[in-house]
Amino acid sequence: MTVRDVIRNTVLGGALLAGFAIAGVALVTLTWQKTAPQIAENERHVLVNMLNEVLPAEMHDNDLLDDAISVQGSELLGTAAPVTIYRAYNNGVPVAALFTSVAPDGYSGDIRLLVGIRADGRLTGVRVLAHKETPGLGDYIERERSDWITHFDNTSLRNPSPEDWDVKRYGGTFDQFTGATITPRAVVRAVRNTLLYFREHRDDIFAKTES
Repeated sequence: MTVRDVIRNTVLGGALLAGFAIAGVALVTLTWQKTAPQIAENERHVLVNMLNEVLPAEMHDNDLLDDAISVQGSELLGTAAPVTIYRAYNNGVPVAALFTSVAPDGYSGDIRLLVGIRADGRLTGVRVLAHKETPGLGDYIERERSDWITHFDNTSLRNPSPEDWDVKRYGGTFDQFTGATITPRAVVRAVRNTLLYFREHRDDIFAKTES
């Protein structure tokens, strides 16, 4: 085989590889374009169901997804990233605000929460959006695993008082899990801090509009 043959075969091989690469990228792009709308719709459906768990649809007459604002930079919400707040109204009267706040001190990292707070400061409910806690131990914060998360319903900064917002091991009123204290304590503190943020910014939350 001559040098010319080697060069020609190398060029042809490179061209074939490039062709396969282009075809592969095109196929992936086409697949993404076809599935992206369905994925987005599925995600929207899951979010709506979660919002309805925390605040039943019959309690408000507006579309929560269309009436959301974003706030940023508060340590009380557990993250420097933007936090979405879904605002619920009934006949134009504020009903509740639903926060996507974060417990930054979970055992295995951030625990993303959905915290619903009535206009009068009482919790409508709390749900876990995402976490990396230990299966079979820390994952008892999930509603599907236990009813622990439902114990926040109708609590507030008045019942219990802010200093009692902790797990029982540290003098608070909320149960911890057998063999696990860090995870439930992180959630309790994050919910309390979200309540504190709401108390400080209630009027701004219901008055603010997205630019």
